[in-house]
Amino acid sequence: MQAAPILACAVRMDTASETTTTAGQAKGAGLVLLTLAAGQFLMTLDSSVMNVSIATVAKDIGTTVTGIQTAITLYTLVMAMFMVTGGKVGSMLGRRRAFAIGCVIYGAGSLVTALAPNLPVLLLGWSLLEGIGATLILPAIVALVAGNFPPRGRPRAYGLVMAAGAIAVAVGPLIGGFATTYFSWRWVFAGEVVIVLGILALARKVQDAPAEGRTKLDLVGAALSAAGLGLAVYGILRSSEWGWLLPKPGGPSAFGVSPVVWLVLGGIFVIWLFLGWERRLEARDGSPLIRPELLRNHQLTGGLLMFLAQFLIQAGLFFVIPLYLSVALGLTAIETGVRILPLSLTLLAAAAGVPRFLPNASPRRTVRIGLLALLAGIVVLFSAITPTAGAAVVTVPLLLVGLGIGALASQLGAVTVSAVPDEQSSEVGGLQNTATNLGASIGTALAGSVLIGALSMSFIQGVQHNPSIPDSVKTQASVQLAPGVPFLSDADLSAALAGAGMSQEGTQTALDINRQARLDGLRASLVVLAAVALLALFGARRIPRKQPE
Repeated sequence: MQAAPILACAVRMDTASETTTTAGQAKGAGLVLLTLAAGQFLMTLDSSVMNVSIATVAKDIGTTVTGIQTAITLYTLVMAMFMVTGGKVGSMLGRRRAFAIGCVIYGAGSLVTALAPNLPVLLLGWSLLEGIGATLILPAIVALVAGNFPPRGRPRAYGLVMAAGAIAVAVGPLIGGFATTYFSWRWVFAGEVVIVLGILALARKVQDAPAEGRTKLDLVGAALSAAGLGLAVYGILRSSEWGWLLPKPGGPSAFGVSPVVWLVLGGIFVIWLFLGWERRLEARDGSPLIRPELLRNHQLTGGLLMFLAQFLIQAGLFFVIPLYLSVALGLTAIETGVRILPLSLTLLAAAAGVPRFLPNASPRRTVRIGLLALLAGIVVLFSAITPTAGAAVVTVPLLLVGLGIGALASQLGAVTVSAVPDEQSSEVGGLQNTATNLGASIGTALAGSVLIGALSMSFIQGVQHNPSIPDSVKTQASVQLAPGVPFLSDADLSAALAGAGMSQEGTQTALDINRQARLDGLRASLVVLAAVALLALFGARRIPRKQPE
């Protein structure tokens, strides 16, 4: 957990700058911020660790890679389905109590995962228990920051909390690779249990707003929101295998199109029913899961849109860059993690530095600068990846990306929470984390499907236009590779071709075509992510010009 000392240092520096507080108050604020940031770090760490340990975990518990990918999908689904409900439960029970209960459930899930002997137990511990724990913890963090820091101090607090999550994505491959290589992936989850115990011990320092009391939970609304978000997110997660619109060859279809279309449309329809139910419930003086007027708040929806765009771009980049380093360049998991670490430096500097040294900076201008930094990082990376490039080419792009994420993190949390009264902050937390979860799901799926699509097209065209390849092989390649060309390293492709009895000359030709196709796929994904950054600049008009009072 190498980010913890850096984060703790940043928290101490940040709270020391508050000249209007006593030393004791500053220490208390630092402990509160460290507690909440540690919770955010922990919630984000799992997926990035698991992604680099898939093959090892599958072998250890006697399942397949597909089984582990199913666990990852279910973990994402559980969070997507119940995040809004988790925010409401937090306002009913009290944010600190919901945070503590979520930590207990999450810690139990981590312990079960660490001891899991097979896939069903892993699904119970990681996908279900940890997912449910996260739906209580993440909305509560948003509300607890609002309850423990004054409006002028919230940009700093939210900046560091959001930075903790982004750093977890950056260092996750390093932690997962180190643990898997030298110890066991199980130690990561065992370590999470220890961290949860520490968070629970520190949570007593966190102040809390009064709970809503005996308000009834909107069970119909909870079911509708879970079904709608679950359908949409599941469709997005399956898009790389089934296709976004047209079904992939050999894949399922429904009425001539990919099932993804019907899942996403069905999810949108159920969400429409959910919003209609919430309006009727409020008209009858009931207690809706979310107040419909929240979605008519331009500042709030502008902040949610920016969160969705940020996490879409962020997830897409964290999918593309590790692939480039580990597959195209052949780096190990640890080497890949080390190469991604520079992002953490500029991310923390911007997340903590902008609110500290530029406390009156315009949120809208800061958000736009952050998006431009993300765009610049993508453009530099696009131009830097060539057939002869080495791992060092990612350093400058990652520094720019970290600067952009940090700038966004320093503003967006305060923007969304300041758009509503503090007593609604838990509901905002549910919506905010739903937006980030949805953005991350879309970003990974979109980057992956565009990459494979462009890779396949480039590889097939390379085969078709190569005069040294026989026509019979070209025809066979077009048919067999139509569903998609896998993103393979040179070593894996060479081994596969050698096993098929390919000649040395033919193997070299295939390797050359595959190298170019890999780059074309990576660049296509980067173009799409750059387009999202550009579009987000227009959405930033809803972000306020002035800091909250």
